[in-house]
Amino acid sequence: MTNISLPNNDWNTALYQDKHAFVWQYGEDLLNFLNPKPGESILDLGCGTGQLTEKIAQAGAEVMGVDHAPAMIEKARQNYPHIRFDVADARNFQVDKLLDAVFSNAVLHWVKEADSAIASIHQSLKPGGRFVAEFGGKGNVQAIATALESALEAINIPAKALNPWYFPSIGEYATLLEQQGFDVIHAILFARPTSLAEGEAGMANWIQMFASAFLAGLSGEQQIQLIRVVEEYLKPTLYQQGTWTADYRRIRIVAIKL
Repeated sequence: MTNISLPNNDWNTALYQDKHAFVWQYGEDLLNFLNPKPGESILDLGCGTGQLTEKIAQAGAEVMGVDHAPAMIEKARQNYPHIRFDVADARNFQVDKLLDAVFSNAVLHWVKEADSAIASIHQSLKPGGRFVAEFGGKGNVQAIATALESALEAINIPAKALNPWYFPSIGEYATLLEQQGFDVIHAILFARPTSLAEGEAGMANWIQMFASAFLAGLSGEQQIQLIRVVEEYLKPTLYQQGTWTADYRRIRIVAIKL
């Protein structure tokens, strides 16, 4: 369900799996909040290449993974052929039978139409079913986004319209959930500075993987130049001893369908 403006939603799954494993490795902690039980029916919303879907299956749950990116689903099916994976959109997915839980890690900050996603999640759950999610919250990658926007505006490209992300506060997101019939029982916003792989290339890799919307319309040479400008801007704060750090802030939510 990674709803981004890449050509044909074309995620580089090899780059995602090899260089950005932190996406699901950090998500393993979120599984403790989900606490899947044998026999439960669970949807992994925005499953990516399927690593966390497999962990939910190992708990004995009946799990299905969905993602908006066909390349992610194809890779997930290769990785875990015993699990059902389908292409679907967080804003309008439907399920065959009501679920015990919907789980979502590092996905919903790509879905600007939060109301539509929450409505789809709500209608897919049994009464008493739970929604467990973590994604980028207010202030997430603020330094990186500011650097990208400044670098683009310096070459007369209005950057605000290119920003692909939705990073809500706890108050904003909990209110949206409550308005649609959820009881929010846990909500936290926390800083989680994240080290990037590949040493000096870490920030460039991250921008190409997760912030490609900002590069839309630029030539290859312009993209390289822009990334250099961003790196210089960020080096004093986010680059130390050969490693880049992304200034992540995460919102974590547990809500029950009333």
